[in-house]
Amino acid sequence: MSRKKKRAQKHRINEITKGIFSVLEKNQSQTFNYKQIASKIGIIDANGRNQLIKKLVELKEKKKIQEVERGKYQAIPNLNYYTGVVDMTGRGNAYVVCEDLEDDVFVASNMVNKALHGDEVEVYVFPKRRNSTKAEGEITKIIKRKRTTFVGVVQMQKNFAFVIPSDHRMYTDIFVPKNKIGEAEHGDKVLVEINDWPEKADSPYGKIIKVLGKPGEHNTEIHAILAEYGLPYEFPADVEHFANKLDTSIQADEIRKRRDMRDVLTFTIDPRDAKDFDDALSFRILENGNYEIGIHIADVSHYVKPGTVLDEEAYTRATSVYLVDRVVPMLPEILSNGACSLRPNEEKYTFSAVFEVDESAEIKDKWFGRTVTYSDKRFAYEEAQAIIESEENTVPEEVSLTGEAYQINDEIKEAILKLDHLAKKLRTKRMGAGAISFDKVEVKFRLDEQSNPIGVYFKEAKDANKLIEEFMLLANRKVAEFIGKQKKTFVYRVHDEPDEEKLMQLQGIIKKFGYSLDFKTQKTINNSLNQLLEEVQGKKEQNLVDTLAIRSMSKAAYTTQNIGHYGLAFNYYTHFTSPIRRYPDVMVHRLLQYYLEGGASANEEDYEKKCKHSSEMESLAANAERDSIKYMQIRYMEDHKDETFLGVISGVTEWGIYVEIIENKCEGMVRTRDIKDDYYVFDEQQYALVGEQTKNRYQLGDEVFVKVKATDLMKRHLDFDLLRKKEETSY
Repeated sequence: MSRKKKRAQKHRINEITKGIFSVLEKNQSQTFNYKQIASKIGIIDANGRNQLIKKLVELKEKKKIQEVERGKYQAIPNLNYYTGVVDMTGRGNAYVVCEDLEDDVFVASNMVNKALHGDEVEVYVFPKRRNSTKAEGEITKIIKRKRTTFVGVVQMQKNFAFVIPSDHRMYTDIFVPKNKIGEAEHGDKVLVEINDWPEKADSPYGKIIKVLGKPGEHNTEIHAILAEYGLPYEFPADVEHFANKLDTSIQADEIRKRRDMRDVLTFTIDPRDAKDFDDALSFRILENGNYEIGIHIADVSHYVKPGTVLDEEAYTRATSVYLVDRVVPMLPEILSNGACSLRPNEEKYTFSAVFEVDESAEIKDKWFGRTVTYSDKRFAYEEAQAIIESEENTVPEEVSLTGEAYQINDEIKEAILKLDHLAKKLRTKRMGAGAISFDKVEVKFRLDEQSNPIGVYFKEAKDANKLIEEFMLLANRKVAEFIGKQKKTFVYRVHDEPDEEKLMQLQGIIKKFGYSLDFKTQKTINNSLNQLLEEVQGKKEQNLVDTLAIRSMSKAAYTTQNIGHYGLAFNYYTHFTSPIRRYPDVMVHRLLQYYLEGGASANEEDYEKKCKHSSEMESLAANAERDSIKYMQIRYMEDHKDETFLGVISGVTEWGIYVEIIENKCEGMVRTRDIKDDYYVFDEQQYALVGEQTKNRYQLGDEVFVKVKATDLMKRHLDFDLLRKKEETSY
């Protein structure tokens, strides 16, 4: 028998084996003879039936299946069923990620059985074949759908429509009967809800629940991004009505219940375009020469009470979402931009962490509780930075919020300079304890009145930003420590140690740029990571290395189980400082006040469930924010199609190389098939595409010149044409 025939026969036997397990495991209480099994798996020829009979006998003898009556077979109850989450690939195959298994389970497209990306499922894992390295299986039950709504484009037929989903991981279109099309027209981008998937139907059945607009239009695409992640862009009428009815005035009887700090110098430092100000700093010099520093946070929990529609909506959202051209707030505007915003020259209810600090930034005393404060001044980061850099009382017109230069008094100048001095000491201590300094470059866009991108710039964290950051970190750490040491249920922000395998992968990549990590001890790892992040500052590979370093870290999350925060080098850490935009901070305020009043430990299970929801919503919001940046980058590049750009290769795959343009951080793909001077093969070890004839190499980190080939706003995809490597002088 030829090798080819042997391979074909072996393949068929493997398929028959899978088929037997599939039939028996799906129907564990039933018995089947070989004819019934043959019918179910589509064997109609005599040779196939003979192989099936032989395989049934072999599996019975190996005790993989049981023969309950002569010629009747049944599955043996076993532990080959697992629960996991579906991770679809773009080709219709899937992996099921199971906590109880070391490896993900590969599921071929014909065994996905109507499961969709993100679904919680039961998967049967086939016995491993000899020499097989990966676990394979079949999805046998859908336990819980991750989502039932999808964004897509309508394709109208005479008496029905199909919606073609935008998400490449959604492998099927959605059938919509005529009476469920609503106002949608051919070509509209819509939100469709799946409400049935009949047994023998290829496509699920759905109903169009919202028309988002025409594809490619700005508002349509932004609303589509939100809809893809199930994020709302408007508040229900009853929530708005409830919020608008709240009494947001400052009352004398409420002031008496609080520490009155209205006479202490207080100010905010925020981004120039900030609409809400949820944190302020106060400063005064004490008689003993130490400093009293107050971190004052909007007292959202005073207005958002458990059991109300307002609280339910805030919990459901769990976070504000910051897209390129808008904010989708967690709270209605009357609270987020009004009652809970620490605007200048207004009295506000606040929740405060007040510290007595000496000249060395050592904490001598602390106090937590509800306060009433008055903000004397609002600064933009640029204004505070100008004071720090010049040590003068003048804010120059080029950074002034008003557009005109103005003077500040000595008291405010002294406060900002002293707070900057103490913040630097706090940061030095934190870094010395092993904190990791992630100062990743943020891409920002200058938009015109129609939200068209007319420029790109990078947000840089300077001393004024770090001043605010250090005191927010101090408040978060000390609040967590205060409750954590009482051993009571609390909401922590935790960050686990990095996975060593991911760090080794990072090492393999950064070596190509001449960097390395020191794996001797945890401290040497942290020190070398910080050194790496410092050395790449301002270099072509900075964004790539920053991104890869962040990916090598574990993800931070909310939980009641405190394991500390690795990245910040804190044993205790929480989120206390942004309750306008984060629901966990609201929970922290409520728990802190409850414990300050002598409350017993709260129900851990309830809070763990809320923590998990908050972490999930934070992840969705981050994905939506990234998608909005990608969308805006593509819109920006549409207007620069004839220009040549210098970029750095930021990723290499078998189907192409990703190139990130150095001057604007826009990333696109050069497809392997579009590089015409040779046939290129992916070298996984070297992160490179290598030409078979020329041995020409395009490697991670190489600088190349590219032009825009194609832009796709709906798929948020950018294609480049590769022109040449940087060192080449001609095409």
